[in-house]
Parts: sequence; C-alpha cells; structure tokens
Amino acid sequence: MSYIKPTFSGHDTFACRSLWLKKGYEFVKNNGSFNSPDAVVALGVGKNMVSSIRYWMRAFDMLDNEDNLTELAKNLLDDNGWDPYLEDEGSLWLLHYHLVKKAHATTYYLIFNELRRQKIEFSKENFVKFVQNRFDIKISENTLNDDFVTFTKMYLNDKTSKDREDVIGGLLTELNLIKIIKRPKDDVFVIEDSEKRAIPDALCYYALTENESYGQSISLQTIATEINSFGVIFGVNQTGIVNKFENLMNLYENELVYKDDAGVKEIQFKTQKRTPFSILNDYYDAK
Repeated sequence: MSYIKPTFSGHDTFACRSLWLKKGYEFVKNNGSFNSPDAVVALGVGKNMVSSIRYWMRAFDMLDNEDNLTELAKNLLDDNGWDPYLEDEGSLWLLHYHLVKKAHATTYYLIFNELRRQKIEFSKENFVKFVQNRFDIKISENTLNDDFVTFTKMYLNDKTSKDREDVIGGLLTELNLIKIIKRPKDDVFVIEDSEKRAIPDALCYYALTENESYGQSISLQTIATEINSFGVIFGVNQTGIVNKFENLMNLYENELVYKDDAGVKEIQFKTQKRTPFSILNDYYDAK
C-alpha cells in the first residue's frame, strides 16, 4: 500500500469544490500559509474551509506534505498551465487518478482499489465494517461515516438537499463514476466497469508511464485487476481496455505496439518510456 497511516478526516466534511484547487494554488504560490489568520480573508472562505482546501490540495497531489506545490500542480493550475480552471473533462479524470493513487485520502484508495471489487453494491455500513476489519488501529465509526458521506458528495449531487453546495455536488460529479440506488434503510452505491470511451486515450498512456511498477510490457490482465491501474481506478472493463490499447497503438505507433499472442493481450513499449508529463503536454497542446 502506498501510504503509511490511513487518513479519514481533515476535510471537515466539505467535498472539494470546483475552484478550490485553483484558489489554493494561487494562495500557496503567493507565499500564503494555511496556518495564518489572514488565510480566511485571502482565500475568501470560512476557517474550516481553509483547512479543507489544504487537505484537498494534498489529496489531489497538488501539495506535498510540507505544503510545497508539486510539479503536477504547477503544470495544471498555473495561469499558463494546462487547464487552470479545469474546463477540460480530461483534467477531472487526471485529478481522480491522482486522488486514488496518492492515497492521502484513504477512503478513495480503498473504495476504488479494494471494496468495490469485493462488493459490486456497497453501503455506508459496508464501508465502515470493511475499514474496521482492514486496519489494526481503532477508527471512530462517526469519523468513517462522515468520510463516506464526503466521498459521496465528491461524485454525486443531491438534488433533494436544501444545501446549495450539495445540489451542485463536488469536483468530480461530471465523471458519473458512481451510481446511487435508494433503499429504505441504507442507500447502496455502484461503481460499474464499462468501456469508458470518454476517457482521453492520452490519459491512459500517461497512467502507463506514470506507474513506476510497470515494465516494458503491460498485460490486459494487469490493467484490469492490479491496484492503481487505470482499469481499476477508472472502472474500465476488458473490452474498454482492449479499445484503449488499440487506440494507443494507432496514436503512438512509433512508441507502442499492441499484441495478442496465444490469448495473451498486452501493450509493449518499443523504446524507452516517455516522461509522463510530455504526454500531457501533447494532449493539452492539441486542445
């Protein structure tokens, strides 16, 4: 597991909102400190939201643990960056990928990589029991309940809520990754594997190069089942993965080849892997 200590709090039950990452980026770039009393005025939010913005900046891999801006943040959110106001849906998929893979917000790592593969439909109660059985340390049930509700707000909007922010939903609602099934006692949630044609091919290529555990050949089985693969994080089924492999071979014919020998489907790098950010540079430059 890529994290040392599980974290299920720090967001004060606020899901990340659409402009928070850009606000946080500019604040840190201008030498702002989240511990400063001036942070409330500078960010234009309440005190609890200041700590929440800091939490989500770290969770989305925009800040390191010392509150320094990451290279990803600079490339994405700077005024001259790839997509500072996150207008491209591909940017939301990119953020979702890093949210899960970085695992600072443990719930997202666990739900996408582990829980949903044990339970096709899962409830808040399922999640709480799963986490309590997963770790040796005692974790408050109330904390886990709050964290799960915040998780649902990130991906779902609640049109019945009286809270305007719940109606708008969190940063990643546009991805339509999670479905809710209303039940009398405890609603259940589903993350379906599907072809996910809307996910940019370049982002899947980025995930192949960004994951340091991969060698020169990567099998369909790895992408479909391995923790932190794009198939698992994005919920792409095997048909969708084959489509992505074929698309990538056509788009990057000098760099990749897709093979299907004796039933073993895999994509191979022809040459030394490109740097991950060079792939994103090309993707955003083409926009």
